[in-house]
Amino acid sequence: MNGTFKVLVVDDENLARARLRTLLLDCTEPVVSEVGEAANAVQAMEQMQHQAFDVVLVDIHMPGADGMTLARTLRLQPLAPALIFVTAHAEHAVQAFELEAVDYLTKPVRLERLQAALQKAKRHRQTRTQENSEIAPQQVFIIQERGRTERVPLQEVVYFKAELKYVTLRTLARSFILDASLNELEEKYSAHVIRVHRNALVARRAVRALERHFDPEEGEGWAVRVNGVDELLAVSRRQLGAVRELLSR
Repeated sequence: MNGTFKVLVVDDENLARARLRTLLLDCTEPVVSEVGEAANAVQAMEQMQHQAFDVVLVDIHMPGADGMTLARTLRLQPLAPALIFVTAHAEHAVQAFELEAVDYLTKPVRLERLQAALQKAKRHRQTRTQENSEIAPQQVFIIQERGRTERVPLQEVVYFKAELKYVTLRTLARSFILDASLNELEEKYSAHVIRVHRNALVARRAVRALERHFDPEEGEGWAVRVNGVDELLAVSRRQLGAVRELLSR
């Protein structure tokens, strides 16, 4: 990426998107070279599958999946864009920063305030670039499936789950069958995953909540809710303390 920004504006109101587009193109530092638009979270994800954006400006209250849901999904991406919430409602600011948003703007947005937010996004990008240059090469899983070979980066894994005689590797997009054991995966990737049950390892960054849950086989107990996935994963009594500790950090 060069010194300019590509920005995606996500808002269900046409006039709000148009105003932000005008303001963004008036910014001088950093310069915004391109502005994309999406009316909802689904359109936003579709655009980001085909084009990389440096910053996403997202409204919170939208029909369907709201801005918070989109933010949780983006947070799991290995090269996630900087996130700035733009909303008429100030009460969600704390939750926004818990999702690692770089700023929170209230409508109507002023040019000076928008430029200050983009400056924060610029610093965020510089920090992330530096961190990425210091870490080891990205770890990947090589999946052989139906005559096709696919590389799945570790950073895209949401969980590993043992089912019958095989292990399922789950990403936001789909599931794969992996030729490995949970014990091997836990030992090798302990910095990235946490054991929640004898049959499941969950990406630490993906653990969203711990809640009461009734399992037909095990009865009343606990389960973790994972960002970007509807499925709940059971938590064993033995691992309950470790999951609570992770969530309290």
